[in-house]
Amino acid sequence: MNLVGLESISHEFPNRVVLNNLTIGVHAGDRIGVVGRNGDGKSTLMSIIGGTLVPDSGRVTLRGGTRVGVLTQADAFVDSATVGQTVVGDGPEHEWARNPLIRSVLSGLLSDVSTDATIGELSGGQRRRVALAQLLVGDWDVLLLDEPTNHLDVTGVSWLAEHLIRRWKTGEGALIVVTHDRWFLDAVSQNTWEVHDGLVDQFEGGYAAYILQRVERQRQSSAIEERRQNLLRKELAWLRRGAPARTSKPKFRIEAATALIADVPPPRDRVELAKTATQRLGKDVVDLLEVDYEIGGKKILEDVEWRIAPGERTGILGRNGAGKSTLLGLIDGTLHPTEGRVKTGKTVKLRRLDQRLEGLDDIMNDRVSAVIGRLKSSYNAGGDELTPGQLLERLGFSTAHLSTPVKDLSGGQKRRLQLLLILLDEPNVLLLDEPTNDLDTDMLAALEDVLDSWPGTLIVVSHDRYLLERVTDQQYAVIGKHLRHLPGGVDEYLRLDSASIEPIAPVKTAPASSALSGAERHQLEKDVKSLTRQIENLRSSVESLHTAFAAHDQSDYEGLTTLSEKLRESTETLDALEVRWLDAMGKLEV
Repeated sequence: MNLVGLESISHEFPNRVVLNNLTIGVHAGDRIGVVGRNGDGKSTLMSIIGGTLVPDSGRVTLRGGTRVGVLTQADAFVDSATVGQTVVGDGPEHEWARNPLIRSVLSGLLSDVSTDATIGELSGGQRRRVALAQLLVGDWDVLLLDEPTNHLDVTGVSWLAEHLIRRWKTGEGALIVVTHDRWFLDAVSQNTWEVHDGLVDQFEGGYAAYILQRVERQRQSSAIEERRQNLLRKELAWLRRGAPARTSKPKFRIEAATALIADVPPPRDRVELAKTATQRLGKDVVDLLEVDYEIGGKKILEDVEWRIAPGERTGILGRNGAGKSTLLGLIDGTLHPTEGRVKTGKTVKLRRLDQRLEGLDDIMNDRVSAVIGRLKSSYNAGGDELTPGQLLERLGFSTAHLSTPVKDLSGGQKRRLQLLLILLDEPNVLLLDEPTNDLDTDMLAALEDVLDSWPGTLIVVSHDRYLLERVTDQQYAVIGKHLRHLPGGVDEYLRLDSASIEPIAPVKTAPASSALSGAERHQLEKDVKSLTRQIENLRSSVESLHTAFAAHDQSDYEGLTTLSEKLRESTETLDALEVRWLDAMGKLEV
């Protein structure tokens, strides 16, 4: 059922066409993730679908009675209104408190905010979460979410994904989400739209499936530059080597992905990087010994014992305000412990990429070319010597950007230039505090590619689960003022943190399925083994039919027709078996 239709839509800004003769539809049951470079038209597309922007030409149709809810990147709140009034209206608390949807949204997004607080008292991040909560308590047929994970921690992102997955019954409602959070994209989307050059390319599946199909298209066309293709292949290789859940989407061909990346090495050579890091650092990096930290009489961190090793690549998790940035401040020496001590190795050269654009204030009026012209002549990246210009290219800058004043760069470009300046200073300990701010998915892949070859100790604070799992080898969490190692990674953190979150109430859907019994799990395992054998046999049959078709007398139309029909039937059966295999695997992983 078509809920929203765009017919021959075109829209442009001065000197730039954003959408060009676009025809596309949103149907009931759609769960769509929207990706594309910053400035290519993602938010413009969302505004046109949501009815807040009238296109220059074309027509937007809305099925009668369809209710569309929109989350933009700005709010229009009244500062004197309370959080409760803003989210649920002026009704008495005993009325809305009985609603499981409202209770779930408030506990999932606003557990740290009183409903009696006024909007004017809130931070920017809290206002953003109020806007999201206000939207989610409504009854919508179509939800349009523009960067909904901004200002959410890992727990909040996980809650939001679960909420959206369970919000509607299968085949009902429609979700379109723009986000740079690739884990979230894969969790909630079943289709992907890529906005570029005035067009929208449609891909089946979430982010992992989109990467596979995009690589396949590039292999077939050979018109895309080799550098970008290699980046995507590298990212696909990591996706396939990661958790099975990332690829358990219908139509995501496990075997096709495996064959495609057979000759792609792991993202980074851990042994060589660790060896280089030890040579540059020695054995001592930074030791936090029984460290406490408090401010204004409030203890932030307590009894932290952490000996950071050369070449260590660690991700730090924790809720907003838990003390993650404070921990980085203790490591880099900008903060001093209330008790305990911090011991820094003599050879340590530490730099920090913080959430401000530190280091750019004095060069805002300079052109990028002048800035990099004052830098050292080369940078060592995993044994390769790169010029500043080559490193700049790896971080997504074009030749045209060289003549641009720093002040005229976008937020994401300034962020990448800031990282470039830090890397060219060649630190051996790098602290990254929310490095994904203002970066689109392509630029995040480029950032990860640069970090893969960086030979030093890396500590990353981020709410971006995908980035943490991609560039770090272990994770810690700040929980209850203590630093805790997470052998089970982000999943273990979510389990530890879940006690403070009210269970998500099902919304407009059937009751959640219970855990598998022993007998059910045994039967599913048998089904998987049986399906695997059937798939392998059928795939051999399909390959034989392809060979027979190619070798057959091309003038024998009747014989070719028979072979073609057998090939079609076998391919359809193979597709169905693969979907059943993925479904069974998904149930086993729950």
